[in-house]
Amino acid sequence: MIPGFRNALFAAAVSGLALTKGQPSMAAGNHQHPAENGTAEKPLDIIRQSTDLPAPLHRKGPETVTVNLETVEVTGAVADGTAYHYWTFNRKVPGPFVRVRVGDTVNIELTNSPDSSERHSVDFHAVTGPGGGAVATDAAPGERKGFSFQALKPGLYVYHCAVPLAAEHIANGMYGLILVEPKEGLPLVDREFYVMQGELYTEEAVGTKGKLTASTEKLLGEQPEYYVFNGADKALTNENALRARTGETVRIYFGVGGPNKTSSFHVIGEIFDKAYNLASLTSAPLTDVQTITVPPGGASVVDLTLDVPGEYTLVDHALSRAARGLVGKLIVEGDERSDIFAAAPAGNEHSSHDAHMSNHMSE
Repeated sequence: MIPGFRNALFAAAVSGLALTKGQPSMAAGNHQHPAENGTAEKPLDIIRQSTDLPAPLHRKGPETVTVNLETVEVTGAVADGTAYHYWTFNRKVPGPFVRVRVGDTVNIELTNSPDSSERHSVDFHAVTGPGGGAVATDAAPGERKGFSFQALKPGLYVYHCAVPLAAEHIANGMYGLILVEPKEGLPLVDREFYVMQGELYTEEAVGTKGKLTASTEKLLGEQPEYYVFNGADKALTNENALRARTGETVRIYFGVGGPNKTSSFHVIGEIFDKAYNLASLTSAPLTDVQTITVPPGGASVVDLTLDVPGEYTLVDHALSRAARGLVGKLIVEGDERSDIFAAAPAGNEHSSHDAHMSNHMSE
């Protein structure tokens, strides 16, 4: 791109933000909000737990489902000693997991917190209608807006704020997933998990302590400092790790809020039994898949069976991103399965196959 044109584009984008919302919104990092919404010294835990999702639906016939979303700007913990001014649905990243069934009527009620610095809205990719509902829910601070839609097509869909600059609202944490189950439901599994990948664009380098400042320039240049699962650096590790037992079947509902980067989602040491490509639930799933590709604003559903106990790592196989926070853990407990996997004893430099061949050669 011609340097002068790039600079003009950047200036126009920032100017557009000012014209649209009254001020360049990246300055919202200095916005004051109630102490209960977090401070730099006491940031909120904004991590959405991977187990925080509704159970499968067991009912016949369509129903009316009401979804309440509150857009709240909070100061949350990116990492230990590091805070950021997140924009959220219901004070967590990602927003709540919404679960409906084909044929349901869905009422969306969105309230923008009175202390917000910005207008906010929500665009559901599961909606058949103008803007996915974004125009109907475009709410100033203190306003309440809503719309209703019929869930026509099964699938796992992203939703996100769509107020300009939409990429900025998404990068700050305003994204989530809605599952529209087929009429017959999905095959049951033992455990389900909710995982979304996102990006944070900050003036400060990854690892900096204190309260970080959002960077419009890095956002437009698609140069994130942090890559995150469920909102924060290494969010799905330690006490927040996914947990299961051997012999269990697991389903991961995986989405990419973005706003810019495609994910190559992979679980180190496991193979997906089924992968519903691009979250199409009406197409036959792929089987025995190592890594899936999910674009920003896209999703997938993967099923796996856990045979061997141990610690499994969730990554984007663009592995440099792990150093910028994009790591999760799946802890599997249960009896050892040496028939499937067995580490060689320490100091043993030869495999059993090598030993067999050695004995054979000496005969």
